[in-house]
Amino acid sequence: MQFTHRDALESDLPRVVEIYNHAVASRTCSCDLEPTTVEAKKPSFLAHTSNHRPFWVAEDPAKSEHGAIGYLGFFHFMNERPGYFMTADLAVYLHPDYQGKGLGTYLISKAIENAPKLAIETLTATIFASNEASIRLFEKMGFERWGFMPRVARLEGLEKDLVLVGRRLCEPESRAA
Repeated sequence: MQFTHRDALESDLPRVVEIYNHAVASRTCSCDLEPTTVEAKKPSFLAHTSNHRPFWVAEDPAKSEHGAIGYLGFFHFMNERPGYFMTADLAVYLHPDYQGKGLGTYLISKAIENAPKLAIETLTATIFASNEASIRLFEKMGFERWGFMPRVARLEGLEKDLVLVGRRLCEPESRAA
């Protein structure tokens, strides 16, 4: 399959929310317990900028009538503290019809390719330890397991462990002593 991506528009937000709400219902990759709304997601969505922390939607050119089929957002790492701006936390969500079809690989590869242009040297993601497919996807893309947080989430009485994965994209130029 061939995919494309572009900066998301506010008009994409209903489809983004639909995709995210599939994840909420699955209980495999979101800590939200209830579906969200366009209005609730709008402030976070509007905080993204194409030249610092973009938010992309993916499309299937062969089925353009579907609109957005997945998305990837570059989020601030550790609460927007400037010392962490070299690192971005990725969020990747795919419509269920496009899972396992190469879309996640496509979006993450584009994030790796574009991160240096955004002054991002390190990419991270947090994934439920039980979400083995997502962990395998990130590991396939060169991410390593950097951390394990046991029992940090609870969904309907079930405690979840979290895995932090990361990939260093470049090393800073050496500085003269």
